[in-house]
Amino acid sequence: MTTVSPERLATLFVDVADTLVDEFDVVEFLQMLTRRVAGLFDTGEVGLMLADHRDRLTFMAASDESARLMELFQLQYGDGPCLDAFRTARPVTNVNLAAATEKWPGFAPRAALAGFESVHAFPLRLRKQVIGAMGVFGSSTELDDADAHIVQSLADVAVIGLLQERAIRRGEVLTGQLQRALNSRVVIEQAKGIVAQARAVSPDEAFTLIRDFARRNNRRLGEVAGAIVTSLPALPDLDGR
Repeated sequence: MTTVSPERLATLFVDVADTLVDEFDVVEFLQMLTRRVAGLFDTGEVGLMLADHRDRLTFMAASDESARLMELFQLQYGDGPCLDAFRTARPVTNVNLAAATEKWPGFAPRAALAGFESVHAFPLRLRKQVIGAMGVFGSSTELDDADAHIVQSLADVAVIGLLQERAIRRGEVLTGQLQRALNSRVVIEQAKGIVAQARAVSPDEAFTLIRDFARRNNRRLGEVAGAIVTSLPALPDLDGR
């Protein structure tokens, strides 16, 4: 990880905390978090998964398409760093993928084939409750104890952000609020595919078009994505208002 100055680190945490307001968009919040964490690395991408009401991990956000695929590979094969971090509630750091085929026989070869050399994962936890995991996929990126503490702290901020939602009161379980966010993510992925095909752009560029349109019009990502999926003939003008 590139050494982070105190000023840059303070700004990063302020940016994250600034999203913790009434009516904040969970999906966009987590998407922003993955990109902020990825920005701490010279060569690294970040993905994030949350547990559904059955305590099964589901993809939620990623800094780019390659990180999304890394999360989906873990779910497909049933092994990988995020699954381990989620199950043990402990960080997984500085794993060399070339030497991890025995540990993760499904995930490690696919990640190495995609060009990643190292991997780290951090549980999203509040006390003893773990609600997800964040993976960092890089090329020759090593974390020392201070670096790992910074990333884990950002993962912890994500949990605080989720708990900040008005729907969670008096110690209520996260199930309902998280499930809504997970459902919204599915619709967003569908909308990305529709826009990518219609505009002949990459999935990352399609997401940017949808997100920017939602921001300009003060609408939630899930709402705009739902309109795209359910009203395909009337695809909104994403370049305008």
